[in-house]
Amino acid sequence: MRYYKRYWEETTGDIATDNWGTSCFYFETDEQLCVQRQLQVFGNGQVLKYDINYVEDKLGGLSEAPLDIDFVPYEIIKEEFEQH
Repeated sequence: MRYYKRYWEETTGDIATDNWGTSCFYFETDEQLCVQRQLQVFGNGQVLKYDINYVEDKLGGLSEAPLDIDFVPYEIIKEEFEQH
């Protein structure tokens, strides 16, 4: 597994989550960069969590597309991912 962390400098624009602030995405992927687990940690402390068994809810969902090569510089260690 590989792990990535990437900041998102914009709010969601969604009425339910827009006032939560900006967020940081954490991804666990397989070797083909297909997302297996995903966390979205917001500025207000709220966290959205998705995985292959809990794919979506009314607030969001697991990325359907593999991550692209642009994520390579954002790789982190598993322990940092698991802190959330």
